Amino acid sequence: MCARDPGKSRLIDVELDETFGRATPDIEHERAVAIFDLVEENHFQPVGDEKSGPYRLRISLAESRLVLSVTREDGTPVITHILSLTPFRRIVKDYFLVCESYYQAIRTASPSQIEAIDMGRRGLHNEGSQTLMERLSGKIEVDFNTARRLFTLVCVLHWRG
Repeated sequence: MCARDPGKSRLIDVELDETFGRATPDIEHERAVAIFDLVEENHFQPVGDEKSGPYRLRISLAESRLVLSVTREDGTPVITHILSLTPFRRIVKDYFLVCESYYQAIRTASPSQIEAIDMGRRGLHNEGSQTLMERLSGKIEVDFNTARRLFTLVCVLHWRG
């Protein structure tokens, strides 16, 4: 098996379908930052795609499921995967609660308390990233940092402000 060109096993564009709707300017900004970070540095390779990328990813929702539609740079379809959001609900909910605690702690807590809350936040983020990697296993190959960025995007998509 030959080694893949790392410049081709990557995303060059991520688009959110209109199913997510418009959000507040702050949430729109967070979505844009999450997409920028993901496109800036990632490893993304649909399993079994012999032609390789680079790829474009369109993310949408259908019946409370995450739809990941992958195309080549020129728009040629590669694959679409549909993932249940159920395995992420608890993690995302807990992540938001810890983030809320973190933002409150910044105002009044000691540095050691803030650090402890932030460690919990990072732990939940890692758990969500690992869950995403497991759900993509055998479908799309991603490294841990890409999974972290994708999980950030999943969280931002749930954020209602």
